[in-house]
Amino acid sequence: MAFGSVAPAASNLVGSCSNGTNASCAPNDHCVAQAGNDGISSLNWGPTANHLVSTNWDGGVRCWEVQESNGQVMATPKAQVNHENNSPVLDSCFSSDGSTVFSVGADKAVRMWQLGQSPPNNVPQQIGSHDQPIKSVAFLSATNLVVSGGWDKMLKFWDARQPNPVGTLQLPERCYDLDVRDSLMVVATAGRHIISYNVQGQPQEHQRKESPLKFQSRCIAAFPDTTGYAVGSIEGRVGIHYVTKVQGKDSFAFKCHRQDTNVYPVNCICFHKGYGTFATVGGDGIVNFWDKDNKQRLKGFPAIHRTISCASFNTQGNLFAYGSSYDWSKGSSHYAPGTPNEIWIHCVLDEEIKPKGKKSNYR
Repeated sequence: MAFGSVAPAASNLVGSCSNGTNASCAPNDHCVAQAGNDGISSLNWGPTANHLVSTNWDGGVRCWEVQESNGQVMATPKAQVNHENNSPVLDSCFSSDGSTVFSVGADKAVRMWQLGQSPPNNVPQQIGSHDQPIKSVAFLSATNLVVSGGWDKMLKFWDARQPNPVGTLQLPERCYDLDVRDSLMVVATAGRHIISYNVQGQPQEHQRKESPLKFQSRCIAAFPDTTGYAVGSIEGRVGIHYVTKVQGKDSFAFKCHRQDTNVYPVNCICFHKGYGTFATVGGDGIVNFWDKDNKQRLKGFPAIHRTISCASFNTQGNLFAYGSSYDWSKGSSHYAPGTPNEIWIHCVLDEEIKPKGKKSNYR
């Protein structure tokens, strides 16, 4: 794909990467150039090509073209757009053909960026809005609609060709995260509510329940086979819940991202599409790979020297991107101005992510 607007010069963006021990999860992980000037809020891969998009608190939406050969990765900055007034951008998603990026954030706008085109003033076109900041966005491939979840306690569904939402759903509380996988949409809100929907056609609520975790939900991700979801909380715990009965499988929860008496938030959960295994990243600076079916940890990487705010597997599952930046879990008093914000790409080995066989519990 040709990109119309080139990324800004490195002098305008933080392009250097940390060196030395514990800078990245593995020694050969590739540091992505020009990762931005403020916290990294989300990472997403294109569905049809290795295009990586990040959203940042500095208002930027950035895109890289990533190539991998024999375990060597090269990420080339291709383009960047900015939300109006450089308002923080909190999430993004791709259209199903990979040609368009949708982004949302603190400017209360749903925006559309067609890769290869330079929008006026480098601000993506607005296709929708909420009354409060928008936390999450996803693309519904069955209907070609965009869904956005906001702090105004609303889900809104958008057709990019129309100025008004084609549908709205009231949430019980503010949206903290949402995810869509084929016909399943799952939404985690304040107040520990979790709602699942069937979005094959007209969105229909399937189930509404209280989170199995005792503290605030931080992230949620649907299983690749759409039988359930994983939810992570601020107190180092993940819940595995089935919305469809699967023989021999029961819902459960487990502890993670804890060190001695310290408990850290689970900032992001992402699934490997091929194996159905998943990664969690947290405020302890650790990446873990898990197998929910056999209830075991497949790989625990050494902690890096700062929190990991977000992560994502590419479609093929051979590349894993993670964002290393402050997650604000300890408030402004723990923020160190000038701290680098870095994106790393790890080449995933089969033995790291492939299920190994049955064990009785998580270790």
